[in-house]
Amino acid sequence: MSATPLDPASLPLAGIKIIELHAIGPVPFAGQLLRSLGADVQRISPPADPGLGVSTNPRFDISNAGKRPVAIDLKSADGLAQARTLIDAADVLLEGFRPGVIERLGLAPAQLLASNPRLVIGRLSGWGARGALADRAGHDINYLAMAGLLNAIGTAETPVPPLNVVGDYGGGAMHLAVGVLAQLVRRGIDGRGGVVESSILAGSVGLSPIFYGLLAAGMWTLPRAANLLDGGAPYYRVYRTADAKFVAVGAIEPKFYAQLLQVTGLSDTLDPKKQNDRSTWPDTARILAERFAQRTRDEWAVAAEPTDACLSPVLDLLEAAAHPHNRANGLYRDDPFPQPDRTIGFTR
Repeated sequence: MSATPLDPASLPLAGIKIIELHAIGPVPFAGQLLRSLGADVQRISPPADPGLGVSTNPRFDISNAGKRPVAIDLKSADGLAQARTLIDAADVLLEGFRPGVIERLGLAPAQLLASNPRLVIGRLSGWGARGALADRAGHDINYLAMAGLLNAIGTAETPVPPLNVVGDYGGGAMHLAVGVLAQLVRRGIDGRGGVVESSILAGSVGLSPIFYGLLAAGMWTLPRAANLLDGGAPYYRVYRTADAKFVAVGAIEPKFYAQLLQVTGLSDTLDPKKQNDRSTWPDTARILAERFAQRTRDEWAVAAEPTDACLSPVLDLLEAAAHPHNRANGLYRDDPFPQPDRTIGFTR
């Protein structure tokens, strides 16, 4: 991935026209992912603010940056006709309404496909099209709660919301984008569009199979902060440093754990062969915590950088935007905001 300017015409979705109906969270993020791959995204919004989500100055609305906005009242005959004209000329339609809403607006997928057979329609609801909750409102925290994931994230005492990067973006947006891209590939084979449908709940559940596998294998327990990847293992958790900051340790593999012990000077104190002996975890965590408390976050980061100890400084958002490694990969602008078109690299 290079930090040099990208030629939009060289991106894989160059020439693809997307219509995105006004939504919040995962649908705008999915649209931005597709735009970063070269698609032209036109966003249809109602003339008046619908009062959804967190109100943001458009200047800072990064998920919608670079899209072409158009105000259309879909509840009026003229507005509906205008929207149909735009959709008839599009390759993709993205929508994030509750089930049945676009049908009631007069934009039923069957009608749109009859008019534009090559259209790919990406639909994302919150709870899914069926069940008692299908028509209910919800947000990331609610979907994660019903997917079993929220209960697995947090301290031993209480679940902790993992921002909305898990349900909204990792679950809903990514599954929507992958589905749309898959349907575009299929269209390239048979020339026909179609409907791709998912939900934030389904996308969140779709992120969880690894944990069901670990449960079945007897390698995961339901209590929080007691497992390999939830902060229970002393080699996969966060430690406080001398300057009241933190380092993240993820030395899962034995060879990386051995390097962690070398960096921390504990090779003669902790037996690497007992890395996965759960009876040793409390004492190991205590010893590591005492050692990390002896130096600052950045001192540990410097010591670990030339190794594979899997030890990283826990940066805040502004520190991440200024970090030399992130800058070397062109991941941030000077504002400092992330650059969506730098998250995936392409060569020709």
